[in-house]
Amino acid sequence: MAATQKRPRRKVKADFRREGLLAAAIQHRALLCPLLNQSCRKPAWNFRVLHARLSKTEKPDLHWATMKSANDRISTGNQGLDVVLRGGLPANRLYLLEGSPGSGKTTLALEFLLEGRSNGERGLYITLSETKEELEVVAASHGWNLDGIDIFELSSADDVLGPGRDQSILHSWEMELGETIKLIKAQVEQIKPSRVVFDSLSEMRLLAQDPLRYRRQLLVLKQFFSGLRTTVLLVDDLTGSDGGSDNHLHSLCHGVITLSRLTLDFGAARRRLQIQKLRGVDFIAGYHDFVICSGGLEIYPRLIASEHHREFADDRVSSGIDELDALLNGGPARGTSVLITGPSGVGKTTLALQYLAAACERGEPVTVYQFDERVGTLLGRAEALGLNLRRHVDEGRLVIRQVDPAEVSPGEFAAGVLDEVKRRSVRMIMVDSLSGYLAAMPQEQQLILQLHELLSYLSQSGVLTLLINPQTGFFGSMQPVGLDVSYLADTVILLRFFEAGGRIRKAISIVKNRSGKHEDTIREMRIDDRGVRVGEPLSDFKGVLTGTPEYTGVEKPLMEDRGSRA
Repeated sequence: MAATQKRPRRKVKADFRREGLLAAAIQHRALLCPLLNQSCRKPAWNFRVLHARLSKTEKPDLHWATMKSANDRISTGNQGLDVVLRGGLPANRLYLLEGSPGSGKTTLALEFLLEGRSNGERGLYITLSETKEELEVVAASHGWNLDGIDIFELSSADDVLGPGRDQSILHSWEMELGETIKLIKAQVEQIKPSRVVFDSLSEMRLLAQDPLRYRRQLLVLKQFFSGLRTTVLLVDDLTGSDGGSDNHLHSLCHGVITLSRLTLDFGAARRRLQIQKLRGVDFIAGYHDFVICSGGLEIYPRLIASEHHREFADDRVSSGIDELDALLNGGPARGTSVLITGPSGVGKTTLALQYLAAACERGEPVTVYQFDERVGTLLGRAEALGLNLRRHVDEGRLVIRQVDPAEVSPGEFAAGVLDEVKRRSVRMIMVDSLSGYLAAMPQEQQLILQLHELLSYLSQSGVLTLLINPQTGFFGSMQPVGLDVSYLADTVILLRFFEAGGRIRKAISIVKNRSGKHEDTIREMRIDDRGVRVGEPLSDFKGVLTGTPEYTGVEKPLMEDRGSRA
């Protein structure tokens, strides 16, 4: 290259930026322009020239120039949200946090600033509506303190313009908005924060009066923050004229986080989080349930089964009853789901307890999610069958969790299952019953998708899942309560009542078994104080599954009582 050949100005600026000096030099434009002109003409230039020139002038503040680059990720202060974002937010960008009042915006914004404080970063909370005292009350409710976080409060127009603002010939709102922006800029330049929360845009919208002026001021703020190496969180409570999202604001921001609050006809309000957009980041899309509890937001990332595969032995799981295992060629396979269906009182939970007790005796961790019965009732029923589950509970092998379907969301339930599998390495899970799980989610189509993903995750983790599914009615044609989920299960065990000899009896049959062959016979099942018994095939009956069978064989007794346990 000839000595007089000129280097592209864009290339020189890029080199300055890589050295972390462009932001500092922009503050000294009179110094930067001659350097750029000189550097473009001299191919052998280096950055020592810049350092020499800067040392002869007033030394600039290099604090912002040495902060994180735009490619770095910063934590939001919320572990669940960081998982959704797959590592946090890209630094030095402008983000929008929107949601209706009461959705948790202020709490999440405070978590964002507190995370920066723990990393030694300067944080600034600019509030146009709430007072500092109100913010401290919110923080104290979560056990936090705001020491080390700067709070710039602009709760009244007098703070901005003073009491003589009405004497101006200009509209008061024109002066208020302009002076507010000036004060915000001055405060940011003075503090030089790494993280800024701007709460909220609704007050700025009111000050602007005109939508065009409001958007122009937002663009001014974005351009102002873009050169400061600061990560900004704009908070919007969606109290605009139409109550919806501002698409122009969405396009202006690098990312958009939306918090929503859904009030059901009965039970606690449901809250959900969604990442509307995030440029250059492969985040987990869709809705993510969350709750506001003491300590902040508990966000439950949407479960993706394909991301949680692990190797396991594909063996058979015994119930401890030889006749029952014979129906499934040794028992259900590990990593499959078993649907036990039948009318109320036929013995669905009792049959599942046999598998649970056998697993506990083998030393396997087991978890039961009880939607319908109390924990004490379940343990009492097991004792009546001769199954000492209390001992396994005391020794930690069996965990029984009482679930209130009116209070828990499907995302929270799935997160609890995920935690049990990861933390306790459970090998068997029972859900009693699916009707209670259905009550936890009013949207039926979403229930099927949630359940499908949950069963896929448990399958890839090598967990045997027992699902109790009640049916309506007692005899004849019966339908499942709520949705028919039989196609999701790998194995379906059908229990039915039938009448014979003036007595109500129970029958068991295997409808399907994807993991191998199974018996196609219908056998009688009895329940007594020794547990479950499975008898011989009912080959001399026809119409057993209808509830009104017809006996076609010779006179032959069915199973009788075997007496009480001594």
